[in-house]
Amino acid sequence: MRISVPSWSCGSLQTGNTRHSFYRCTSSRHILSRAFTACTLNTAEAPSVSTFQDQPSTSGRTNETPLAGHQGLSQTQLQRNRVLISRLQGKLILAPLTKGGNVPFRRLCASFGAEASMSEMSYARNLVKGNVVERTHLRQAANEDCFGVQIATKQIDEGIAAGLMAADAGATWLDLNCGCPIYEATRRGLGAALLRKPTKLGRLVAGIAEGIPIPLTVKIRSGESASRINVMQVSEALQNAGAAAVTIHGRTMEQRYKRAADWGLVQQAANHLTVPVIGNGDVLTFYEASRRMSEHECIAVMTGRGALIKPWLFQEFKEQRELNPSTLERVGIYYQLVSYMKEHFGDDAKGRKKAFYFLPWHFNFLCRYRSLPEEVYASKSREHPLIATRVETADANLGETLESLSHLERLLRCESEEAHEQVAAALWDSTSEQDAAAQLEKIAADSILEWEAAAAPSRDDREGRIDENRG
Repeated sequence: MRISVPSWSCGSLQTGNTRHSFYRCTSSRHILSRAFTACTLNTAEAPSVSTFQDQPSTSGRTNETPLAGHQGLSQTQLQRNRVLISRLQGKLILAPLTKGGNVPFRRLCASFGAEASMSEMSYARNLVKGNVVERTHLRQAANEDCFGVQIATKQIDEGIAAGLMAADAGATWLDLNCGCPIYEATRRGLGAALLRKPTKLGRLVAGIAEGIPIPLTVKIRSGESASRINVMQVSEALQNAGAAAVTIHGRTMEQRYKRAADWGLVQQAANHLTVPVIGNGDVLTFYEASRRMSEHECIAVMTGRGALIKPWLFQEFKEQRELNPSTLERVGIYYQLVSYMKEHFGDDAKGRKKAFYFLPWHFNFLCRYRSLPEEVYASKSREHPLIATRVETADANLGETLESLSHLERLLRCESEEAHEQVAAALWDSTSEQDAAAQLEKIAADSILEWEAAAAPSRDDREGRIDENRG
């Protein structure tokens, strides 16, 4: 009997200070990867068959027999998938957020009980080439216990190299972005553009999943447009490719964030598939998150803008109650965010410049916070997502009037971008929470009427622009 022995070619990838060697089987698409810290390869010879049997790679591939339905994944890799799902089960997950997903903000969310969080999306090609900005997305806060790194790529080798970097940086899992609707991504054939060819996407996911030592999840949208919804076809391809889980954002690429998320599609997928489904879209309150998880058969729920509006949402979800922080308590929370930024970026002119790329922007969302008690808003949330419900400065549903609110409270709710700049500056320059409150009280007394008048006419335009900033 003649035995066919596969032939192997050797290559390497340099990612920062780490060189990753890989061996490609020319008779199959499998890649076995081994990461090590070195400047050069010790050998250029192709490995023997026994080499791979005796020395499993760090990617987790061994000579174990893969399970049906995941032809390329070993038992070890499948077990890693199961461990990840057990950690995500029942959790409210912090979504990948363009600009908003910086380390200090994620640290703030974790301090309020976020048990699983994700990085801002990185372009894998730039990450592997050592781009400084992209590499910052690999950093995680000390209190982030379960951390996923999200990448955008359409090439297996890029995805594997990025996945190895993420694993080396301590990430719990890697996520492939197939939901980003912005032109910067889709024009390159990345993000939501990958939904157009489910079979090709399945091959991409299988190749990456097989070559990395951590689980791979995939974040998708319901389709390219309302007339091209293919969430079931895409999800089945991902399931068969070995994805550990699929996160479904119930909007199409064309819809971006303009319509309510279709959780009916999320539920259909969750009921039909064997791969775990994480639901995403329009989650602002703990009772919305709980309802989505229980009624739509998701193992977990993901929130993005909801966390940007109120980072304490994670504690509310864990305790199943609204915290409803007072005006001064919110000043303290925002002061804590500034403290984290000073620790991360530096408490000097250079650090301030870096931090202020993010800090005033955060108040575009923080200013939207309103108390939404379950007894008043739970029924309304079933009719229309609360995150998309326009609420004035004073909420008449709660008996509020503009005059009943303090100047400081009105300042924290003010949508003026000039106000956000001033609030950020006062928080940065303050020496304590009490000092911050005093400075903000003075600013509010001097300028709130002017800023409220200036903010009103441009509100609709500003809201659309803010949401489009998200990746």
